[in-house]
Amino acid sequence: MIKILIVEDEKPIADLVRLSLLDAGYGCTCVYDGQSAADIIEQEAFDLAILDVMLPHIDGYELMEYLNYYRIPAIFLTARTAVKERVRGLKAGAEDYISKPFEIIELLARVETVLRRYNKGRTRYTFADICIDTEARLVYKEGQTVDLTAKEFDLLLYLAQNRNKALYRSQIYAHVWGGDDLGDSRTVDLHVQRLRKKLQLPQLVPVYRIGYRLEVQG
Repeated sequence: MIKILIVEDEKPIADLVRLSLLDAGYGCTCVYDGQSAADIIEQEAFDLAILDVMLPHIDGYELMEYLNYYRIPAIFLTARTAVKERVRGLKAGAEDYISKPFEIIELLARVETVLRRYNKGRTRYTFADICIDTEARLVYKEGQTVDLTAKEFDLLLYLAQNRNKALYRSQIYAHVWGGDDLGDSRTVDLHVQRLRKKLQLPQLVPVYRIGYRLEVQG
């Protein structure tokens, strides 16, 4: 499992980021000051760090020296929005710089981008008795391969990446089939029906007047 270190002294923000990353399937550890972050970096291995600039004891820029030494990629998440601050953060070695306030969906996208850059992107998604292998583009149910078309695979993967979220048909169509227009909404409905049948997937539920949601416990 991908492990992400969150270094943020504002606990509500830290909790929001942690819960969002956990929901996306990542492992997370939160610390609330730079010194604690420096200590834990020496003790545990992380695939990515998300950190504020203004931290007690050791600020984010100083902490980057530790992260660079251990070759841990980092994303700054901070209220400092001036261009000179962004430039300083990137020159310090950060892979990205996100200003507060921020949208969780954007943060998750940038996390995924950085992890892919370091060849640490997730290659497997599991829920219930189903496993999606993104490298082999195979889907297993109870250990047995299930034959899916390319679009069915892409649809299932998109739903798994956004589990427990209500997704509009237009969102699903744009991501899986491309383009901004929904086109024939029956295209999405038919592919969802096929997935439900092939995978015996009652967790894939309709959301009235919106689209669909893949409900995953835990």
